[in-house]
Amino acid sequence: MKPDGLTNGELQKASNLRRVLVTGGGGFLGQAIVKLLRKKAYEIRSFSRSTYPELENLQVEQVQGDISDANAVEQACKGMDLVFHVAAKTGVWGNYRSYFATNVIGTQNVIAACMARGISYLVHTSSPSVAYNENAVQGADESLPYPSNYLTNYQKTKFLAEQAVVQASSKTLKTIVLRPRLIWGPGENQMIPRIIARANRLVQVGENRNLIDTIYVDNAAEAHVLAAEKLQQNHALSGNIYFISQDQPIYCWEMINRILEAAGKSPVKRSIPAGLAYALGAVMEIIFKLLRLSGEPQMTRFLSRELSQSHYFNINAAKKDLGYVPRVSIDEGFERLKLWFESESPH
Repeated sequence: MKPDGLTNGELQKASNLRRVLVTGGGGFLGQAIVKLLRKKAYEIRSFSRSTYPELENLQVEQVQGDISDANAVEQACKGMDLVFHVAAKTGVWGNYRSYFATNVIGTQNVIAACMARGISYLVHTSSPSVAYNENAVQGADESLPYPSNYLTNYQKTKFLAEQAVVQASSKTLKTIVLRPRLIWGPGENQMIPRIIARANRLVQVGENRNLIDTIYVDNAAEAHVLAAEKLQQNHALSGNIYFISQDQPIYCWEMINRILEAAGKSPVKRSIPAGLAYALGAVMEIIFKLLRLSGEPQMTRFLSRELSQSHYFNINAAKKDLGYVPRVSIDEGFERLKLWFESESPH
């Protein structure tokens, strides 16, 4: 039986959709998606603020622009069949306007451009944090409700972006939302550098009994490409949201210590109670806001919860609908990360 009642002609058309735009194609996940698409012989265009030599080496067309610029986004979408919307402003601190411009307006621009240019498929990168309240999450699936309040502007704006993509699903535009959890691997340029830079000052929050989900970057990239291919074959998946991860929860501070070990650093030995970290985070947030300090607090309420509470998810839906299986294990991922650190170290 043909998926979702598609005719032979429709199936052939879906299989021929080879022109792909990746927003944020120069970023960590974006580049991993581009590399995988290149192996599968897709025609790829990247839309980012800058140019990247890594993409140039892959002979990827690069278009520069701001995701909050509707005209720039529409021009980038010209001639495309499929869009991976990966570009986003991440982090736990910053003013709402900047998060809204990138994450919400940027996503609205992508949706509008898809509709204006007759693009049939959109895969959107969201975050499990859109479903966080201030409680632990242990094995929840996609039925987990959105919280009434968010601790960060990132969460709130990613929630609004996710909802925009779900609501845009229609007969003409098919969409899927993916929620990858803590993407890591060689070359990751946010979480891992921060851990390494603070190696000598890190303090364990809580008792390290909290399990968390993560996802190795190659697994995340494969999940995105699988989502696009399955969506083309089965339009009934349109509008769906999927958690994706290693499907192997790990203790939070074991994860951090293994990153430190891969980099040749000592493990974290000091600790503070989770409640104290939360209180410190609340005080620091107030001080930074009142004094309008630059940078970001060393601790926030959200970060204290991230570091002390369990957050892991049931990915059975992604396995069933997308055929997603994490091919790179945590152990193999850390072997690759260690080799990368060694290759980056001065000799």
